[in-house]
Amino acid sequence: MNAFVRNAFPAMPGGGSDLDLPHIRPSGIEEQPPLPQQLVEIHGWGRAAGAMSHLHGIESVADVVSALRQGGGRGVTPRGLGRSYGDAAQNSGGITLDLTRLDKILSVDAASEPPTVTLQAGVSIDTLMKALLPFGLWVPVLPGTRQVTIGGAIAADVHGKNHHTQGSFGNHVRSFDLLMPDGSVKTLDRPAGDTWDALDDDGRLFWGTIGGMGLTGAIVGAVVELQRVETAYFTVDTDRCSDIDDLMARMSTGDDSYNYSVAWFDAVTRGKHMGRAVLTRGDKAKLSQLDPKRRREPLRFAAPSFGTIPEVFPNRMVNVATAKAFSEFWFRKAPKHQVGALQNITAFFHPLDIVAEWNRLYGPNGFLQYQFVVPFSAHETFKRCFEMIVTSGHLSCLNVLKRFGPGNLSPLSFPMPGWTLTVDLPIEAGLDKLCDALDEEVVSVGGRVYLAKDSRLTAERFRQMYPRLDAFLAVRDRADPEHLFISDLARRLAL
Repeated sequence: MNAFVRNAFPAMPGGGSDLDLPHIRPSGIEEQPPLPQQLVEIHGWGRAAGAMSHLHGIESVADVVSALRQGGGRGVTPRGLGRSYGDAAQNSGGITLDLTRLDKILSVDAASEPPTVTLQAGVSIDTLMKALLPFGLWVPVLPGTRQVTIGGAIAADVHGKNHHTQGSFGNHVRSFDLLMPDGSVKTLDRPAGDTWDALDDDGRLFWGTIGGMGLTGAIVGAVVELQRVETAYFTVDTDRCSDIDDLMARMSTGDDSYNYSVAWFDAVTRGKHMGRAVLTRGDKAKLSQLDPKRRREPLRFAAPSFGTIPEVFPNRMVNVATAKAFSEFWFRKAPKHQVGALQNITAFFHPLDIVAEWNRLYGPNGFLQYQFVVPFSAHETFKRCFEMIVTSGHLSCLNVLKRFGPGNLSPLSFPMPGWTLTVDLPIEAGLDKLCDALDEEVVSVGGRVYLAKDSRLTAERFRQMYPRLDAFLAVRDRADPEHLFISDLARRLAL
């Protein structure tokens, strides 16, 4: 892949050029031979609710057309690398489209401003970063893992540590190719209108597909805007915070001075140090900020791998003893106060990518990742939710706190200006009651939970959390009136 992309940059880093390859298009909607399929169990990253589905390996747009013709009564669901935590990319009894073989980078325009990349939807962010970084090009928004396809990043409108400065992934999509239920491919360009009412039908389909969880059609290709970087490193400031109030105060007053900000917080310790945290904030490092050794290879992408977690761990590996030990270690290993440390991409963005299949640590029952956002004005409600989690008896080690900036026009996009909190909770008795109580608090102040993490919301709660749902439903009904594109999440939430 790197050798292929290198041909697009004969004059890097000075100018760059465009490698103009044909856009992906279906060979036609004539009858295609049936695709080979396997009846397999599919589950989300939380591994909590699997489903038997007919999995189709997709290698071309014509394969997608063939799968649509075999959809039957249970429809089809697009799927990438399976990093949605719940049931968004599974289809019980129906067809699931494995789009990861649509993995070609088609062209890169390094001379445009901003630079752009044209690629198939099955390309992973990991592959894209490794291909582009040697030429000083950067993916503007990175979620918590690189193991996400571009199609999945658009469908879930993923966000990262820089939402307060760069928005979510959909904000950087120039256009995408959407395979419709009739087998045609529609190219949708980002519309100029900045309000929903100002959009035409194609503009609404564009924004309805972003964050639409694969329910408006199958994204098969896209043009994504990039950014320029001088190095593959970040200058990072770290602070240990004594409790949740200290953490929130520091983020409220200091985040605007950084492009990236995130906090890990302790969800085990109670008392006066409840919510103690490690706050890390940073910016892209310039070449002049590197030491001589790093300056020799400033764009080197360090992506170490420590292997794969085996399928041997029992339930309740996360218990009081292990959770306390991990939280103490993670808090103490961080410096109390450090300014300007250099960190590589893996250390700053994706430490969990070092170990494959880390979700197996939770055992056969799996886990729930609960992520919610509430407006900044709901400060006390946010703290109440936090305290409910810490005192519930349900233990979480991987905990994240961030501040969001403004959302976009997508009716189902998750971010909004406010506080967002994420916890990983092992599946065990009583967890449903905790989550129901959290839902009630979140809804009461106009907040919501993230669909890419959800596996248990009710249709009623979902409608309360997403007030622009009817706008999305109108788009979906126009694009796919028969609801050929469907998922277990859509059935559960009455979409």
